[in-house]
Amino acid sequence: MKNKEYLPELKKLHAELVALQEWVRSTGAKVCIVFEGRDTAGKGGVIKALTQRVSPRVFRVVALPAPTDREKSQMYIQRYVKHLPAGGEVVIFDRSWYNRAGVEKVMGFCTPEQTQQFLTDAPAFERAVVASGVILLKYWLEVSEDQQTLRLQSRIDDPRKYWKLSPMDLKSYTHWDDYSRARDDMFRFTDTGWAPWYVVNTDDKKRGRLNVITHLLGQIPYTPLAKPDIELPKRKTGKYQSPDLELRRIPTPY
Repeated sequence: MKNKEYLPELKKLHAELVALQEWVRSTGAKVCIVFEGRDTAGKGGVIKALTQRVSPRVFRVVALPAPTDREKSQMYIQRYVKHLPAGGEVVIFDRSWYNRAGVEKVMGFCTPEQTQQFLTDAPAFERAVVASGVILLKYWLEVSEDQQTLRLQSRIDDPRKYWKLSPMDLKSYTHWDDYSRARDDMFRFTDTGWAPWYVVNTDDKKRGRLNVITHLLGQIPYTPLAKPDIELPKRKTGKYQSPDLELRRIPTPY
């Protein structure tokens, strides 16, 4: 999808996201959005498109680092619970408690028994989250093998992107089938009536972003509030004299 088609559609969706924001803020609704998917599937781009025109005080992104030693000693889900939304918040997890069913399982950071325990416990945890009044949406972003290869190679070749390429990305690249099996197990245990998985193809990143946002808006029963009638007041003027700012101006090569 080209920008000529993409940007006008994104602008319309941004207006709807602002309407959703004001509804969430005024009603005290609680929304939790989970993004999972393969490496390079475009989670960051989707989240950036979602949050570009809304308030970070309402739309809060959670991207947790590796757990500390203290967190490793806690109940697994504990470090995520404290980030769930309060009233008037939309919390977006850039990867989530499903790390245990994905990267931790495939890369050997947890035991098979720990993974199985998580898959058994997750539906009950999410049922409790939904029962507390949280609107929980779970998205899996899927990318083809060829597209993943192209995107990882672009991270190697493009000096603007190489920081995105971690040793873990390179190691994970060799485990395509293992990640597929882990995804299939995750869906089998945790695709429930109260917290289903929604799969989005993101080989075309821009189209994928529009599809996610459109679907998300359709899953939340928001009602756009009436736009307030705002008029700029008259500016007060006095005898203020501005100092000379020329010596403080930055160079303007463009």
